[in-house]
Amino acid sequence: MHVNVRAGRFAAAALLLLLLPGRSPGQQNYITRYDLFLGMTDLNSPHVGLIENGVHTQFGVRPVKWMSLGFDYSVSKGSLTLTPDLLLPSIQQPLAAQLGQMAAAGMLPPGYTLSVKTSSVTQTFAGGPQFSWHHWKYMTLFIRPSFGAIKEAASPHPRDPIAAAIANNLAPTGKKNDTTKFYGFGGGVDFLFSHHVGLRIQADLVRDHLFNDLLTDSRGTVRLSIGPCFNFGKNIAEN
Repeated sequence: MHVNVRAGRFAAAALLLLLLPGRSPGQQNYITRYDLFLGMTDLNSPHVGLIENGVHTQFGVRPVKWMSLGFDYSVSKGSLTLTPDLLLPSIQQPLAAQLGQMAAAGMLPPGYTLSVKTSSVTQTFAGGPQFSWHHWKYMTLFIRPSFGAIKEAASPHPRDPIAAAIANNLAPTGKKNDTTKFYGFGGGVDFLFSHHVGLRIQADLVRDHLFNDLLTDSRGTVRLSIGPCFNFGKNIAEN
């Protein structure tokens, strides 16, 4: 379902790309002071197998027509599977020794592989500039640096007593929270249906190292978002 939803969204985007160039190619002569976005988002961190869905909102103020200053927030929910190879060596090594002893004593089922399904809720907070190109009347391209904070709450759901004992040792309260900085870049396109309403499609690629007391590697995260954007305030096209 996740893949189908994403494919549908970007098929719609491709259709718009085919249809819009037939309209007037003139530059935009109406650019408002403020813009607002509210849409759906997919958050994907392939290294840890994390896939989440949620909502994404942005608010910006344009001091000049080619740049906005604003705030970005998203919240999404999903799951990942925690495996020993993702953990710090200082955790992996005693864990491997313990599992080896249990296997030698016949305490592990044949072919047993340790993995812990984990649900997660992730929030992102960012602020800063976004640079826009208003060369086409019905389409605005933009790029931005991505700097901010990412907060994640992870709750393990072990499937057997062995995994439960290990999960309890890693997260005694049944949930683990962490907040850290991220950095990267993003960009996208606004398809403008009028001076005040459009469709925004955007992506951000960032790097972070959440749970660095447990996980050995930093991770790349891709956030894809789509939804309506709204422009309002005075026309600053001549600025």
